[in-house]
Amino acid sequence: MSAQLSPTLLTIVPLAPLVGAIVAGLFGKQIGRAGAHWITCLGVAVSFVISALVLQDVLGGARYNATVYEWMTIADSASPRGGLKMEVGFLVDGLTAMMMCVVTFVSLMVHIYTIGYMEDDPGYQRFFSYISLFTFSMLMLVMSNNFLQLFFGWEAVGLVSYLLIGFWYTKPTAVFANMKAFIVNRVGDFGFILGIGLLLAYGGSLNYSDTFAKGAEIAKLTLPGTDWSLITVACICLFIGAMGKSAQFPLHVWLPDSMEGPTPISALIHAATMVTAGIFMVARMSPLFELSDAALSFVMVIGAITALFMGLLGIIQNDIKRVVAYSTLSQLGYMTVALGASAYSVAVFHLMTHAFFKALLFLGAGSVIIGMHHDQDIRNMGGLAKYMPITWITSLIGSLALIGTPLFAGFYSKDSIIEAVEASHLAGSGFAYFAVLAGVFITAFYSFRMYFLVFHGQERFRHKPFPGEHDAHAEDEHGHADEHHDPHESRWVVTIPLIALAIPSVVIGYFTIGPMLFGDFFTGAIVVDAEHHEAMKELAEAFHGPLAMATHAFSSPVFWLALAGVVVAYFFYMVDPRIPAMIQSRFQPLYKLLDNKYYMDWINENLVAPAARAAGRGLWKGGDVALIDGVLIDGSASTVGGIASLTRFLQSGYLYWYALVMILGVVGLMSWQLWPFIANLLGL
Repeated sequence: MSAQLSPTLLTIVPLAPLVGAIVAGLFGKQIGRAGAHWITCLGVAVSFVISALVLQDVLGGARYNATVYEWMTIADSASPRGGLKMEVGFLVDGLTAMMMCVVTFVSLMVHIYTIGYMEDDPGYQRFFSYISLFTFSMLMLVMSNNFLQLFFGWEAVGLVSYLLIGFWYTKPTAVFANMKAFIVNRVGDFGFILGIGLLLAYGGSLNYSDTFAKGAEIAKLTLPGTDWSLITVACICLFIGAMGKSAQFPLHVWLPDSMEGPTPISALIHAATMVTAGIFMVARMSPLFELSDAALSFVMVIGAITALFMGLLGIIQNDIKRVVAYSTLSQLGYMTVALGASAYSVAVFHLMTHAFFKALLFLGAGSVIIGMHHDQDIRNMGGLAKYMPITWITSLIGSLALIGTPLFAGFYSKDSIIEAVEASHLAGSGFAYFAVLAGVFITAFYSFRMYFLVFHGQERFRHKPFPGEHDAHAEDEHGHADEHHDPHESRWVVTIPLIALAIPSVVIGYFTIGPMLFGDFFTGAIVVDAEHHEAMKELAEAFHGPLAMATHAFSSPVFWLALAGVVVAYFFYMVDPRIPAMIQSRFQPLYKLLDNKYYMDWINENLVAPAARAAGRGLWKGGDVALIDGVLIDGSASTVGGIASLTRFLQSGYLYWYALVMILGVVGLMSWQLWPFIANLLGL
């Protein structure tokens, strides 16, 4: 590929997965299972190869920002662009190229993994169609150069996630989970479209570049009728959209329940794509967010709440996928905190490293589920290391990266977030620093609680102390019965993706921290007001290379907090397992609070939902039935009917009636003309 990026090749990147999705979805029966996975894997592989070539050219200085297709223009002579243009266009810079590679690589690994995980599922072709369509939607989102295409990709990933979470549509819990995800995301999307609308109304364009160029002008305006800064309101509205997509408190409630979907989509949606869309969007909008300290503080505090309190929920989870899900929530909180500290490149850096090791942990959890014959309760496991050596070692690598072990990928991004927050002086930075620091211990504790209970200790799977819906010989959600007893290592189509993801989980942070955080990789893509927001400047001054950073970490409180979390988890679950039960009994109110997820579901189901239903019923009865139907539609019809009835009475068809009307008309006209004379004569 030349230094000048080709629009044709860029167009192939999202279209290749789309073609695979269409073929697998519409012609799945004709091409069979093998045809479905080959066509979709090939499409994503083509996207990944081209994305890697694009990244290489971007590293060489190539950039692309142009319209590919102009859908519609609303003429306006006053507009500098000749009117409002609705376009499909691509913006490819360092941020986009990195996201393209992450999305396509993780998606390719998930596609390969799915061949083994879903091999007996009757909806095999449909699943491949969905995940390939999801990849197309995410690529359209990250490659967009305008708000219209961004919103299209935004809504498309939400729609396909609804289909994927509820893939097993015969399970009531899956149907409830996908509806919950859909509704909660619509709440966030309402704020998102309001933010886009404000920027369009006062910026006059849907194009990123035009809007960013007018950012300083918009920052001087206030929201009509208030003294609120218009840019602050617009940025907070945009971030509300990110709160839904990236599962920030209080719009986080959909993500844990979305584990009802098959494990491959947990890795795809909740590690590298959908939940990171909000982080990507805020980083892309950095020229606007930098104009509002209030919006940045709001972002930071929401992220800190999510990082700390969602991590606490991971401590008590017993479903292996839910432990990883709450870990995702907490790590998304870390990324959001970095955004609030104006360390956008650090947030995106953690997005990248997190995508690899979190996808690894989700796929590792799926491998364990396969080996355990679809029992997901970690209390029924133990001692799996000798039965599943590849899954064991790759899961250990993922856990070490997650807790920020020096030299692993997660260490470089996570420590950079903590340092950036410490250097921030915005309102809320003190609480945010405490939250991310406490989160280090919490993350290490719940990660290695899961690791020790699954791979070490007593082999509890032989007697299953906590029998559930996935007991031996019970039919699992794939439709086949479990006839085995001992765990077993998964097939190569499952273990190869684990190994492929484990490699970047170890090395990618070491090799990319320099150019991504302190080089010019994000130049032009991310804007930081270094004069007012000095976090990145202070990080650059303290950075002396990845090796020196890792060496110095052994003397930092962050490392010792992580080590303490691992040691405490080992002591609680390997040395004296009576301690957790004792703590649970003594702190029963706290445990109940955590077990009920801070009662957020109860609040939503018993307070928010009834209020929304009442408001909806009021709008229906008062607005739709009474005003629209009763007054505007039925009322206008009644008025026309009354006038018609009067007209029919007057137009009787009898000649004498018409003569009478004419005489009365003449008398009336003469009376009106003669009235001034008569009144003057009578002295009136």
